[in-house]
Amino acid sequence: MNVRPMLPMKPRILIALVLSAFVVLDLRSAERPASRGGGAKGPRPEADTSNVSPARRPDQVVAFKKTPQTELKAHFYLPPGWSAQDRRPAIVFWSGGGFRNGAVGQFLSKAEYFASRGMVAICAEYRDTARHGIDLETCVEDARSAMRWVKAHAGEYGIDPAKVVASGGSAGGTLSLLVARAKGPEARDDDLTVSPRPAALVLFNPAVGEKVLEVLGRGGPGRVAVNAQIVALDTPERNEPPAILFYGTEDRPFLDTATEFTRKALAQGTRCELWTAEKMPHGFFNRQPWHSATTRKADEFLASLGYVKGPPTIKENSAAELRRVKP
Repeated sequence: MNVRPMLPMKPRILIALVLSAFVVLDLRSAERPASRGGGAKGPRPEADTSNVSPARRPDQVVAFKKTPQTELKAHFYLPPGWSAQDRRPAIVFWSGGGFRNGAVGQFLSKAEYFASRGMVAICAEYRDTARHGIDLETCVEDARSAMRWVKAHAGEYGIDPAKVVASGGSAGGTLSLLVARAKGPEARDDDLTVSPRPAALVLFNPAVGEKVLEVLGRGGPGRVAVNAQIVALDTPERNEPPAILFYGTEDRPFLDTATEFTRKALAQGTRCELWTAEKMPHGFFNRQPWHSATTRKADEFLASLGYVKGPPTIKENSAAELRRVKP
């Protein structure tokens, strides 16, 4: 297994990556070398929720896929008392960025928090169209590869492969939905006997359906297959994993398609929760007080599935009220 420690880097905030209707706020922490399982020893600092940056570096950074353009890595936060012999629930995050520019740091703080709640939390990289010159289908391939890799290596990381949650924001949320589909673009070297399907979905303003393509553009013939898949996200599958979705009320047209998605899911008996933040735009969950509010609500959702125990440990903020929409 190729375990590579992070190199030191100065903290930085990458702001205002506005690509189409997608907004990404990249928050990276100072990262120091870490050994395998190093985060499982000793007391752990609580996640910093005042500026939405993690209090510490990831415990491990592991290369899970080599591609012609770059080596893709999984950034691990391990829970207190972690052991490779555990069978813990896990959560895998993908960043947003309109499939063009993403930064794995976007979800490090949420990953750190859910690790503190007992889950193995992973931020997975994927190639994007601007930096790597690939098409949208390759983004989906990489996400499906990451989920397969996590499940295939579950025994090495103390993970229960039947309890792996997919999560992400904006384009990363869309990737989570596409990972949940039975069929999709597949990497040639993937073991297709391992299903990429997650056990549950935690989605931060994912782009779904026909309206996505109106924003992103339909591209050329090479995008026909994945375009059809994105359009199909207007309609949840009958065996869709239980899901929770977060949107700002100003995030149109994505909120409209998500409302219809939720209505259809509920009508067919699938658990699907839709929560909104009043007068908030796309990407609102990256900032306080909404980072805490959405993370807390996601915690409650995962607790209801038995993936975390007890009440959320992230503080409630009365200035950030989420409203449940029942279409």
